[in-house]
Amino acid sequence: MTTLAVIPARLGATRLPRKPLRLLAGVPLVVRVLERVIALRVADRCVVATDSREIADEVERAGGRAVLTDPAHPSGTDRVAEVAAGPDGRDVDVVLNVQGDEPFVSAAAVRGAVAQVADRGFELGTAALRARPDVLQRPDVVKVVTADDGAALYFSRASIPCLRDAADVAERDARILHHVGVYTYTPDALARWVALPVHALERIERLEQLRPLANGMRMGVAITHDTARSGIDTEQDLELANSQWATFTTTES
Repeated sequence: MTTLAVIPARLGATRLPRKPLRLLAGVPLVVRVLERVIALRVADRCVVATDSREIADEVERAGGRAVLTDPAHPSGTDRVAEVAAGPDGRDVDVVLNVQGDEPFVSAAAVRGAVAQVADRGFELGTAALRARPDVLQRPDVVKVVTADDGAALYFSRASIPCLRDAADVAERDARILHHVGVYTYTPDALARWVALPVHALERIERLEQLRPLANGMRMGVAITHDTARSGIDTEQDLELANSQWATFTTTES
């Protein structure tokens, strides 16, 4: 199957101004993400989808491909969908979305998400990792519960699964999944996703992946045993990323 990887990158971040252009080990963050996706060898084509000529220039200067997309897009998914509907999406079977602030994205998460669509027949795919109970009380960590066939049942910032009886604690703990924000889609499923109206559950939780689930679309979840690494949202995140970069590049495959 032919896979198109799209990295949405918007210049107007608030918590970390000009985030895609901030330097990680001397290179713009968005270029580091592009390098990571290319190094994983899961995609036949890799494109950065952006609203900024500055970002596009940096990507092209590094030898990558960038597409200028509509600055009015409400989400990265909409930006990815615009690229997938254009010339870069021609004859593509799987579209992979890796966010532009995830230079540490896991190989297992990306490959697993692609496999949900390419091998397992889901129209949508994503990934999650086994997590400890302490994440259940953190609204910044998105949790997911899955059906026996691996399809996502629900995503939430709340504590799911919720423990009703202490006798079930071991069973609950074995099912705690920390969602990883990597997505895959068939081109048709991606087009349907962005055509759907915003759903009430999506607004309540501020989680756009609830939109396709609420409308009956099926999303396979690849479960990994990686260590959680967060994206880069703040100055502190960027400082930590810079301190960890050399170690990461020598240990990750």
